[in-house]
Amino acid sequence: MTKLMGKKVIVIGGSSGIGLGVAGAALERGAEVVLVGRSTERLEAAAQSLGGGSRLSFVSADMTQEIEISRLFGEIGAFDHLVSTAGTPPPGDPIDRTDIDRLRAFLDNKLVGAVLVAKHAVRTLTRGGSLTFTSGINKDRPPVPGGAVVAAVAGSFGYLAHALSLELAPTRVNVVSPGWVDTPMFDELAGTAKASYFEGMAARMPVGRIATPADVAPAYIYAMESEFTTGQTLNIDGGQSLI
Repeated sequence: MTKLMGKKVIVIGGSSGIGLGVAGAALERGAEVVLVGRSTERLEAAAQSLGGGSRLSFVSADMTQEIEISRLFGEIGAFDHLVSTAGTPPPGDPIDRTDIDRLRAFLDNKLVGAVLVAKHAVRTLTRGGSLTFTSGINKDRPPVPGGAVVAAVAGSFGYLAHALSLELAPTRVNVVSPGWVDTPMFDELAGTAKASYFEGMAARMPVGRIATPADVAPAYIYAMESEFTTGQTLNIDGGQSLI
């Protein structure tokens, strides 16, 4: 029996990419999984692909709106673990051409959104459960030029986890920081250039390839199951941060 057997796990961003991989891994370990995303159609497709039966459900919600976040946790009720992989393409303009409105929208979606999730999640989160957020390789290897904003936001999650792990103890708070992962988000970021980007990066990386969601999902499972891990950032990047 695994530590997730019979536990309720919320996966925000669970309709695709890393979140979908985490949801599948949690189901395999006997968890009850609730997928959360904006699109009901995508959530339905994800649920069908996972085939979790009665242990899988989904709730659509706009995680940029506090009223929606409050409704979400009221609807789900008590739960044991939360994983947030939700994100949006970051701004990439050089600092002297930064679009402030786009910057603020990104901050609201990623960082403020995480704070609002924590605010409302703790009302029904089982004491001693866990929150796991998602950072990324840009905190260690920011794009140049244009990486300042995304690096600052990605790096802030480690400090958020440090503080919340103390404030919410014994509830655990951690961060998973993946490198490049082959997901629909990367299709949106790179478009037709994705294949050449991946080929070039894979040739440089110690593991020799780009990650799939299945490669990084075990880090989230570890963060949920390890009762002695809190306030930590787990770097799962295939050595990308070393090059």
